[in-house]
Amino acid sequence: MYRRTTLDNGLRVLTAEMPHTRSVSMFIAVGAGSRYESSDKAGLSHFLEHLPFKGTRSWPTALAISEAVEGVGGIMNAATDREMTSFWCKVASVHADQAIPVLLDLILHPLLDPAEMEKEREVILDELRMTNDYPAQVCDLLLDRAMWPDQAMGRDVGGTSETVAAIHLDDVRSYMERQYRPNNTVIGIAGATTHADALNMVATATAGWEAGEPLGWEPVSVTVPGTGRVFVDRRETEETSICLGLPGFALNDEDRYAATVLNGILGDGMSSRLFQSLREDRGLTYDCHSSISSYRDCGALVVSCGTEPSRAVEAVAATQQEIAGLLNPAPETEIRKAREYIKGRLLMRLEDSRSVAAWLASQELLMGDITTPDETAANIDEVSPRDVVRTAERLLDGQAFRLAIVGPHDDGAEFESALTAI
Repeated sequence: MYRRTTLDNGLRVLTAEMPHTRSVSMFIAVGAGSRYESSDKAGLSHFLEHLPFKGTRSWPTALAISEAVEGVGGIMNAATDREMTSFWCKVASVHADQAIPVLLDLILHPLLDPAEMEKEREVILDELRMTNDYPAQVCDLLLDRAMWPDQAMGRDVGGTSETVAAIHLDDVRSYMERQYRPNNTVIGIAGATTHADALNMVATATAGWEAGEPLGWEPVSVTVPGTGRVFVDRRETEETSICLGLPGFALNDEDRYAATVLNGILGDGMSSRLFQSLREDRGLTYDCHSSISSYRDCGALVVSCGTEPSRAVEAVAATQQEIAGLLNPAPETEIRKAREYIKGRLLMRLEDSRSVAAWLASQELLMGDITTPDETAANIDEVSPRDVVRTAERLLDGQAFRLAIVGPHDDGAEFESALTAI
């Protein structure tokens, strides 16, 4: 169970008491991400996420910040996505009052030193170069461009080397002034603490933090695929990386639970249809899997795999065949297996205080409401074979497949033909 308190400045604080644990985790979710950026400032949210770790008012160096948390055995990190930037830490409960103020200082009092910003710019550019060296990651980014061309949803969250090079300190300060406001932030705290203690710690640290009017996010522009659904990045690799995607479902879609079960049947786990077909039966790949992602107004179903280049077209055709098979009602035993798999993974994940803190803060920020693990499990249990078929019909309506290929292939013509075969 959880408790929610909204402070006078609009900051929402959610806590879950887990007295059986010996840790406390804090997860800060800010409404900042690539969907809030203009194309010429792509990567601004991610750049800003890095900078507080270079020094804050009370911990003025990167070393001081690290030592304050790692020195008591804790861990901390941050991440930027399309709709949210998060900062989190997890520490032994006896050290929570020492480590958690460090995390709060990151978002409240970063120094944003110009010299440190220039050093971190080079770190971020190296991060982008590193991503470009991994074909599977390039393939993911390529599919995003295919799914959502010429818009924020289709851009790399980290930006490009050109846009990162052009970001100035004034851009960072201005963006932080708009987005890092209490009414655009949610804090989740979970573990061996009480709501009163957690709330007191947050309220004291955030006193004087004033509400503001944040920027809006860019809605998705729907495109109807025709030709040109295949994006190819030619590279002399030993393996072809493949990502096949379909437009999916938004966070509040009525079929979101059925889509989760559908994904469990299709490609989540070693007993899924894709793994059994592509790996065990056909020997096409070492690893293949599907995933569901959901955002405020859109989503995607993505299948990822790697295969020997000469068998890449075969792998695409086999993947489509398995997706098309979802239009036929699955046996109740398979539905039951998928439901239990999903619930089991969820409940095991939420034994961790950090996962619980993230669960609370993320849902509150993006949806404005919390679905508890028990409620989620109950919703999963209600999914029937008919629900899965209906969801598959929605996914396949118009056969809006997009395909990204990274490997030794000159163009997408042979893959385009494979896509139109279904």
